[in-house]
Amino acid sequence: QVQLVESGGGLVQPGGSLRLSCAASGSVFSINAMGWYRQVPGKQRELVATFTSGGSTNYAISVKGRFTISRDNAKNTVSLQMDSLKPEDTAVYYCNAEISVWVLGKLLRNDYWGQGTQVTVSS
Repeated sequence: QVQLVESGGGLVQPGGSLRLSCAASGSVFSINAMGWYRQVPGKQRELVATFTSGGSTNYAISVKGRFTISRDNAKNTVSLQMDSLKPEDTAVYYCNAEISVWVLGKLLRNDYWGQGTQVTVSS
C-alpha cells in the first residue's frame, strides 16, 4: 500500500504565498515522477508542476516564475512553493506520483494521487 499525503493548503490574499507538501509512504521502492495538479469545479484537472522520471521539471505556463517545485528524494517528499498568488490559482491541488512497488514478486509502476488540498486566493 502506498499513500500520498498533502498538507499546506489554505486561504491567502492575492499576492501572498503558500507552500504545499506531499509525502509518499508505504511500500515505496522508488519514485519515478512526482508533482502537482489542480482542479476547479467543472474543469479538467491540469498540470501545475512536476518532476519527470528523468529529473527535469515541467511547469504550467500560468505559474512559471511564481511557483517552484522541489523534491527530497531521501524523504520521498515533493513541495510546491507558491508565490505571487492570484485568485485564478484557487483550486484543489493534488499530489501525483508514479511509484515503483513490488507486487507478488514483480516490480510494477503505479500511478497514485493524494486526497487533495484546497487553496483559496481571495481578499
